[in-house]
Amino acid sequence: MRFGLGGRDARLLWRSPRALLLLPVTLIVVITVVDLRFPESIHLGPALVIAPALTPSFAGPRTTGLVGALAVVAQGLIGVYHGGLTTTNHIVQIVTLAILSVAVVVYSALRERRQAQLAQVRNVAEAAQHVLMWPLPEHIGPLRIASLYLAAEEEAQIGGDLYAATRCDGSVRVLIGDVRGKGLAAIGEAALLLGAFRESAHRHVTLPDLATALDLSITRYTAELDAAEEAGERFATALLMEIPDEDPVTRMTSCGHPPPLLLSPGHGVAVPSLHPAPPLGVHCGAEHTLDVVSLEPGDTLLLYTDGVIEARDAHGRFYPLAERAARWTNESPEALMHHLRRDLLAHVGGRLEDDAALIAVHRTAAGVRHPHRPATVTEDRVRRSDPRVEPGRPAARPRPEWGGAGPGACAGR
Repeated sequence: MRFGLGGRDARLLWRSPRALLLLPVTLIVVITVVDLRFPESIHLGPALVIAPALTPSFAGPRTTGLVGALAVVAQGLIGVYHGGLTTTNHIVQIVTLAILSVAVVVYSALRERRQAQLAQVRNVAEAAQHVLMWPLPEHIGPLRIASLYLAAEEEAQIGGDLYAATRCDGSVRVLIGDVRGKGLAAIGEAALLLGAFRESAHRHVTLPDLATALDLSITRYTAELDAAEEAGERFATALLMEIPDEDPVTRMTSCGHPPPLLLSPGHGVAVPSLHPAPPLGVHCGAEHTLDVVSLEPGDTLLLYTDGVIEARDAHGRFYPLAERAARWTNESPEALMHHLRRDLLAHVGGRLEDDAALIAVHRTAAGVRHPHRPATVTEDRVRRSDPRVEPGRPAARPRPEWGGAGPGACAGR
């Protein structure tokens, strides 16, 4: 049997506060020994202030005070061996070191207090953000779900991007959206859209009806808050998705949001052809289209916001999401999110300029009545008619311009 620490355990031990305390103590011992061996004309004692100055980086004021006291004692020992403590030079050095050590202790106490306040604020912010953005379940119905959220602002967990999922009568409904703006300033609009979705998702039979209800909520909200000169400045893109338990399809309604990627085992990536309506809050009363796409067992839908595909590297190149996602089509949703997070942050150099959100929705074989893929499905996946849509009814397409009635134009609908 072998006893000892492995490489990782040894590194963790060295990073502990007790181990780090050896650094200032060792500095004090080394400086004292070297100063005692040098001639009296050479004074290394003032360098002892380095020890208490380093201590606040890993310890509190009490430990910092002990290190400072040890440095003062070492300076006194040097004075005893180099002419006595009554010399003016040694008295000035000891007093100066003592004053500097006290100043460092005061700084350490203020820093510790500030850290405690910051930790409390972070805890409150995290609790509030978790209430707003509920974590998605790992399993819901026949689906496995994994999500990733990267906020543009430091210390923030959410911003203007949003997502939600809920169970509705033998199907799962998913929302991913992006409100105008980014960071903490956009949380109000994100909260409104999330609340409206959670309330309305169970009330409306079809996704176009649900999109209309969300559009009305956004329009009413902006009409109440926006000044006349700011009319139309608040809006949100959204993609609504409904996945029935038994049918190997997914129904989608897009409100100006980028289409998802359809990942198939074997590195297959397709982009469904959707018919997007204007973003929510831009043109109240716009007609919303229901698109139906094949989703077989083993397939994964990758939903994302524009903060992902518009992320640029140092040379201004956009992040190639489809190309990168093709590498990991055989991975689980959790592994896919892990790979994309690492790859996206590496692409932008560690920090995003805009909020970014991704959701991976993987269909398992559970509950599907038709487990085999139709032979006629092409690369971009044939759109199939929804049985709830009237036969022969043409698909509604967005108008050429997304402008139109300002906020409040359909508040009475």
